Amino acid sequence: MAVRGDGKETKNRLLEAACQVFSEKGYHDATVAEICRRAGANVASVNYHFGDKAHLYIEAWKYAFSQYPGPEEPDPSKPPQERLRDYIHSIVRFFMDQGPHGRFVRLYLMELLNPTGLVQDLWHQLVKPKRGILLGIIRELMGKEEVDKEVIFCELSVVAQCRILITVRRWDLEYILGEPLSQDLMARWADHITWFSLAGILAVSEGDVSPEC
Repeated sequence: MAVRGDGKETKNRLLEAACQVFSEKGYHDATVAEICRRAGANVASVNYHFGDKAHLYIEAWKYAFSQYPGPEEPDPSKPPQERLRDYIHSIVRFFMDQGPHGRFVRLYLMELLNPTGLVQDLWHQLVKPKRGILLGIIRELMGKEEVDKEVIFCELSVVAQCRILITVRRWDLEYILGEPLSQDLMARWADHITWFSLAGILAVSEGDVSPEC
Protein backbone atom coordinates (compact mmCIF):
# COMPACT_ATOMS: atom_id res chain seq x y z
CA MET A 1 0.00 0.00 0.00
CA ALA A 2 1.39 3.40 -0.94
CA VAL A 3 2.34 5.72 1.89
CA ARG A 4 0.71 9.14 1.64
CA GLY A 5 3.03 12.11 1.32
CA ASP A 6 2.07 13.48 4.72
CA GLY A 7 2.67 10.04 6.24
CA LYS A 8 6.19 9.95 4.84
CA GLU A 9 6.82 13.46 6.17
CA THR A 10 5.62 12.40 9.63
CA LYS A 11 7.87 9.34 9.52
CA ASN A 12 10.90 11.47 8.64
CA ARG A 13 10.11 13.93 11.44
CA LEU A 14 9.91 11.03 13.89
CA LEU A 15 13.27 9.70 12.70
CA GLU A 16 14.86 13.14 13.03
CA ALA A 17 13.46 13.56 16.53
CA ALA A 18 14.41 10.00 17.49
CA CYS A 19 18.01 10.59 16.43
CA GLN A 20 18.11 13.72 18.59
CA VAL A 21 16.57 12.18 21.68
CA PHE A 22 18.36 8.83 21.54
CA SER A 23 21.73 10.53 20.95
CA GLU A 24 21.11 12.90 23.89
CA LYS A 25 19.63 10.48 26.42
CA GLY A 26 20.35 6.97 25.21
CA TYR A 27 17.76 4.31 24.55
CA HIS A 28 16.73 3.57 28.13
CA ASP A 29 16.13 7.18 29.21
CA ALA A 30 14.52 8.32 25.98
CA THR A 31 10.74 8.24 25.82
CA VAL A 32 8.40 7.89 22.90
CA ALA A 33 6.41 10.81 24.33
CA GLU A 34 9.46 13.11 24.11
CA ILE A 35 10.23 11.97 20.58
CA CYS A 36 6.65 12.59 19.50
CA ARG A 37 6.61 16.00 21.14
CA ARG A 38 9.70 17.09 19.20
CA ALA A 39 8.36 15.60 15.99
CA GLY A 40 4.93 17.21 16.39
CA ALA A 41 3.33 13.78 16.10
CA ASN A 42 1.23 11.51 18.28
CA VAL A 43 2.18 8.17 19.84
CA ALA A 44 -0.10 6.34 17.43
CA SER A 45 2.13 7.44 14.55
CA VAL A 46 5.12 5.65 16.15
CA ASN A 47 3.07 2.48 16.44
CA TYR A 48 1.91 2.83 12.83
CA HIS A 49 5.32 3.50 11.25
CA PHE A 50 7.65 1.54 13.53
CA GLY A 51 5.63 -0.73 15.79
CA ASP A 52 7.38 0.11 19.06
CA LYS A 53 10.28 1.99 20.65
CA ALA A 54 12.81 -0.78 19.93
CA HIS A 55 12.12 -0.77 16.20
CA LEU A 56 12.16 3.02 16.16
CA TYR A 57 15.63 2.88 17.74
CA ILE A 58 16.89 0.50 15.05
CA GLU A 59 15.44 2.64 12.27
CA ALA A 60 16.95 5.77 13.86
CA TRP A 61 20.38 4.13 13.64
CA LYS A 62 19.86 3.36 9.97
CA TYR A 63 18.59 6.86 9.30
CA ALA A 64 21.49 8.57 11.11
CA PHE A 65 24.02 6.44 9.27
CA SER A 66 22.39 7.16 5.91
CA GLN A 67 22.68 10.90 6.58
CA TYR A 68 26.42 10.73 7.27
CA PRO A 69 27.80 7.23 6.69
CA GLY A 70 31.19 7.62 8.32
CA PRO A 71 34.73 7.89 6.98
CA GLU A 72 35.15 8.47 3.27
CA GLU A 73 36.90 6.05 0.95
CA PRO A 74 40.30 7.46 -0.09
CA ASP A 75 41.33 7.95 -3.72
CA PRO A 76 42.39 4.46 -4.89
CA SER A 77 45.00 5.96 -7.25
CA LYS A 78 47.06 7.19 -4.29
CA PRO A 79 49.78 5.07 -2.65
CA PRO A 80 48.67 3.20 0.51
CA GLN A 81 50.55 5.56 2.84
CA GLU A 82 48.56 8.53 1.56
CA ARG A 83 45.31 6.56 1.60
CA LEU A 84 45.92 5.64 5.25
CA ARG A 85 46.47 9.30 6.07
CA ASP A 86 43.31 10.38 4.22
CA TYR A 87 41.27 7.66 5.92
CA ILE A 88 42.52 8.54 9.42
CA HIS A 89 41.80 12.23 8.82
CA SER A 90 38.28 11.23 7.74
CA ILE A 91 37.77 9.16 10.90
CA VAL A 92 38.95 12.03 13.11
CA ARG A 93 36.59 14.47 11.37
CA PHE A 94 33.76 11.94 11.71
CA PHE A 95 34.34 11.47 15.44
CA MET A 96 34.72 15.21 16.06
CA ASP A 97 31.58 16.35 14.22
CA GLN A 98 29.40 18.16 16.75
CA GLY A 99 26.63 19.06 14.31
CA PRO A 100 23.70 17.08 12.91
CA HIS A 101 26.07 14.86 10.94
CA GLY A 102 27.68 13.73 14.18
CA ARG A 103 24.49 12.18 15.55
CA PHE A 104 25.47 8.69 14.50
CA VAL A 105 28.67 8.90 16.56
CA ARG A 106 26.66 10.10 19.56
CA LEU A 107 24.15 7.26 19.07
CA TYR A 108 27.05 4.83 18.99
CA LEU A 109 28.56 6.34 22.13
CA MET A 110 25.27 6.05 24.00
CA GLU A 111 25.01 2.41 22.93
CA LEU A 112 28.58 1.88 24.09
CA LEU A 113 27.82 3.33 27.52
CA ASN A 114 24.47 1.55 27.97
CA PRO A 115 24.21 -1.42 25.60
CA THR A 116 20.77 -2.46 24.46
CA GLY A 117 21.67 -5.46 22.33
CA LEU A 118 19.22 -4.17 19.71
CA VAL A 119 21.69 -2.98 17.10
CA GLN A 120 24.62 -5.39 17.33
CA ASP A 121 23.89 -7.14 14.02
CA LEU A 122 23.01 -3.83 12.36
CA TRP A 123 26.29 -2.28 13.55
CA HIS A 124 28.24 -5.15 12.00
CA GLN A 125 26.40 -4.64 8.71
CA LEU A 126 27.06 -0.89 8.69
CA VAL A 127 30.70 -1.03 9.70
CA LYS A 128 31.77 -3.98 7.52
CA PRO A 129 32.33 -1.93 4.30
CA LYS A 130 34.28 0.72 6.25
CA ARG A 131 36.41 -1.94 7.92
CA GLY A 132 37.11 -3.41 4.51
CA ILE A 133 38.67 -0.15 3.32
CA LEU A 134 41.06 0.13 6.26
CA LEU A 135 41.90 -3.59 6.26
CA GLY A 136 42.72 -3.39 2.55
CA ILE A 137 45.08 -0.45 3.06
CA ILE A 138 46.88 -2.16 5.94
CA ARG A 139 47.12 -5.46 4.07
CA GLU A 140 48.69 -3.63 1.12
CA LEU A 141 51.14 -1.81 3.39
CA MET A 142 52.18 -5.14 4.92
CA GLY A 143 52.48 -6.85 1.55
CA LYS A 144 49.99 -9.57 2.47
CA GLU A 145 47.73 -11.43 0.10
CA GLU A 146 44.99 -11.95 2.68
CA VAL A 147 43.72 -10.37 5.89
CA ASP A 148 45.19 -12.25 8.84
CA LYS A 149 45.43 -11.62 12.58
CA GLU A 150 48.43 -9.29 12.20
CA VAL A 151 46.43 -7.11 9.82
CA ILE A 152 43.45 -7.11 12.19
CA PHE A 153 45.67 -6.24 15.19
CA CYS A 154 47.02 -3.25 13.25
CA GLU A 155 43.48 -2.23 12.27
CA LEU A 156 42.39 -2.29 15.93
CA SER A 157 45.44 -0.23 16.93
CA VAL A 158 44.65 2.47 14.34
CA VAL A 159 40.97 2.66 15.29
CA ALA A 160 41.74 2.71 19.02
CA GLN A 161 43.91 5.80 18.59
CA CYS A 162 41.02 7.57 16.86
CA ARG A 163 38.29 6.36 19.23
CA ILE A 164 39.83 8.25 22.14
CA LEU A 165 37.97 11.24 20.70
CA ILE A 166 34.63 9.71 21.69
CA THR A 167 35.63 7.67 24.75
CA VAL A 168 37.36 10.52 26.64
CA ARG A 169 35.44 13.66 27.54
CA ARG A 170 36.24 16.64 25.35
CA TRP A 171 37.26 18.89 28.26
CA ASP A 172 39.54 16.18 29.64
CA LEU A 173 41.32 15.93 26.31
CA GLU A 174 41.66 19.71 26.19
CA TYR A 175 43.15 19.64 29.70
CA ILE A 176 45.65 16.94 28.74
CA LEU A 177 46.59 18.66 25.48
CA GLY A 178 46.65 22.11 27.05
CA GLU A 179 44.57 23.78 24.35
CA PRO A 180 41.11 23.63 22.74
CA LEU A 181 40.36 20.91 20.20
CA SER A 182 40.62 23.13 17.15
CA GLN A 183 40.55 21.89 13.56
CA ASP A 184 44.27 22.57 13.27
CA LEU A 185 45.03 20.54 16.39
CA MET A 186 42.87 17.67 15.16
CA ALA A 187 44.68 17.70 11.80
CA ARG A 188 48.01 17.49 13.63
CA TRP A 189 46.61 14.67 15.77
CA ALA A 190 45.46 12.78 12.67
CA ASP A 191 48.92 13.19 11.13
CA HIS A 192 50.51 11.86 14.33
CA ILE A 193 48.22 8.81 14.32
CA THR A 194 49.15 8.23 10.67
CA TRP A 195 52.93 8.37 11.15
CA PHE A 196 52.76 6.42 14.42
CA SER A 197 50.62 3.74 12.77
CA LEU A 198 52.79 3.54 9.67
CA ALA A 199 55.86 2.98 11.84
CA GLY A 200 54.06 0.27 13.82
CA ILE A 201 52.67 -1.46 10.74
CA LEU A 202 56.14 -1.45 9.15
CA ALA A 203 57.73 -2.85 12.31
CA VAL A 204 55.16 -5.66 12.52
CA SER A 205 55.45 -6.52 8.82
CA GLU A 206 59.26 -6.69 9.07
CA GLY A 207 59.14 -8.80 12.22
CA ASP A 208 60.78 -6.18 14.46
CA VAL A 209 57.98 -6.61 16.98
CA SER A 210 55.47 -9.36 17.56
CA PRO A 211 51.79 -8.87 18.48
CA GLU A 212 52.19 -11.96 20.67
CA CYS A 213 55.02 -10.60 22.82
